[in-house]
Amino acid sequence: MTPGIAKFVFVMMAVGWYLIRYRYARRSRREKVARSARGTRENTLLLISLTGLGIVPLVYIATTMPHFASYAFRPAQAWLGVFVAVAALVMFRLTHRALGRNWSVSLDVRENHRLITGGIYRSVRHPMYTAFWLWAVAQALLLPNWVAGFAGLIGFGTLFFGRIAKEEQMMLETFGDEYREYMARTGRILPRLF
Repeated sequence: MTPGIAKFVFVMMAVGWYLIRYRYARRSRREKVARSARGTRENTLLLISLTGLGIVPLVYIATTMPHFASYAFRPAQAWLGVFVAVAALVMFRLTHRALGRNWSVSLDVRENHRLITGGIYRSVRHPMYTAFWLWAVAQALLLPNWVAGFAGLIGFGTLFFGRIAKEEQMMLETFGDEYREYMARTGRILPRLF
């Protein structure tokens, strides 16, 4: 494993992410939105996440900037990053496949929206967030730069903690007791052990 290969893996993770999402984004656009939480706050959170998970690491890959934040490359750490990147893509694919046309980049409830509790959602309420956390961890492991490597954890963490309560409230308002029961038997981003 070399720094160049680790950077290539990160870029391929981003390409894989886009290829998985593209198909579902096209299909979900056909479904009308019944209720949305889009607005300045939501757009700001999405931009912060995009900056941390995409813009900052891609600038680093293209320019090695910021130079002052670089540290020694560790091949074993990068190999672990490869495995986490693969796990992120698998989780991302499983999530999109389970959601189908219910998927949205923002907090939207579509017309004829139904609560998804099958597939990966049988064990985890928010596997899309799990996939993004895995992406952020893979980024930190693959890119030996304190700024570019950890920007994903900060960027996505800001989105996650700024959005999760609102999303769960929206689900409770939409699905009521069905969602309460679902919350009781599933973990938020990791499966419940007991």
